[in-house]
Amino acid sequence: MGSVRTVAVFGAYGHTGRFVVTELLERGFVPVLTGRDAGKLAEFAASRKELSGLEVRPATVDDPASLDRALAGADAVINCAGPFASTAAPVIEAALRAGIPYVDVAAEIEANVDTFAHFAEPARTAGTAVVPAMAFFGGLGDLLVTAAMGDWTSADEVHVAYGLSSWHPTAGTRTAGAVSRERRDGRHVRFTGGRLEYRDDSTATTLKWAFPEPLGVSPVIGDFTMADVVTVPSHVDVPEVRTYMAVEAAKDLAASDTPAPAPVDERGRSAQTFLVDVAVRKGDEERRAVARGQDIYAVSAPLAVEAVDRVLSGRTRTNGVASAGAIFDAPDFLRALSAHLSAELP
Repeated sequence: MGSVRTVAVFGAYGHTGRFVVTELLERGFVPVLTGRDAGKLAEFAASRKELSGLEVRPATVDDPASLDRALAGADAVINCAGPFASTAAPVIEAALRAGIPYVDVAAEIEANVDTFAHFAEPARTAGTAVVPAMAFFGGLGDLLVTAAMGDWTSADEVHVAYGLSSWHPTAGTRTAGAVSRERRDGRHVRFTGGRLEYRDDSTATTLKWAFPEPLGVSPVIGDFTMADVVTVPSHVDVPEVRTYMAVEAAKDLAASDTPAPAPVDERGRSAQTFLVDVAVRKGDEERRAVARGQDIYAVSAPLAVEAVDRVLSGRTRTNGVASAGAIFDAPDFLRALSAHLSAELP
C-alpha cells in the first residue's frame, strides 16, 4: 500500500455515499466513484470542484467484470448502495477477487445475516476483512455494547434504545425496508433465546425508556428490531438482544409522506439529532454506554471511513467477516469519532 490510499465507493452518488466521499477526501484518501447509474455518477462528479479529478467507474452487480474494473487498483471498497440484499454479495465477491477489504453500511437484517453466513469462510481463507453494517444501525450500537461489556465475556441481556428526534428516511431506506419486509413475508423479527425468531404477530408495543437527559423518560416502540441483533450476537455470548425506537421517529418512518432529509448546515447534515442508549445486563449488574450526535446518515460516513483506515493500517483484532465490535478496539474507535459524536463509556 502506497502513501496515497484509494477507496472505491460503490453507490457514491447516493445520500450516504456522498457523505462517505466527502469524509474520505477530508481524511486524505482518494475516492473512486462507482455505482450502477452512469448518468448519476457523472452528474455527481461534476457537482463539486473537489470531485472533478476523481475517477468515475460505472459498474453493475450483475456484471462481475464491471465490478472488477471498478475495484482495480483500489486499496478498499465501501459499499453504500442498497438494497444490500442485491448488492452486498456481488461487491464482496469482487473485493475478495481483488484481495481488498470490504466495508458496507447495510442496515438490512437479512442481508447482514447472509454476509456472515455466506462469506465467513471465503473471507477468512483469503485473509481479507469484510465488515458489514459499519454504520449508525448495526455498527455504532455494536461498538457501544462492546465498550459497555468491558471485561465481560458474556451477558444475559443487551438493550439498545434509539432516541431519534425525527426520522426523515432516504429513498434508499424506504427501498431497503420494502425488500426486508418482502423477505420476511411481513413477519416481525427479534433476537431471543440465542437466535433470530420470526413471528406473525407484528403488533407494536409502546414502552417507556429512561434515556439520559435531555430526553429523560420517553415512549419507545419495543422490539423495533435493527441490525444490532445480527452484529452483537456475532461475537457476544448473549441470548437476548432487544432494540427500541423513539415513537415519533417510528411514526415518521411509517408515514408515506415524510420527506427525505434536508440539509441545515455546511456539512449537509439534517436537523435530526440522536441519542443511543445501551444497557448490558449480567445477573444483578448493569453497564451502560451512550452516544449523541446529529444525523444518522451523516455519521455513518466517519464510522465507515474510520473502519477502512483501521483495517488498512493493521489496527484490527481479526480478519474474515466481523462486526465492528469484534474487529476493532471499541472504546478507542468511539473516542476517535469525537469530532462527529460524543460517547459516554463506563
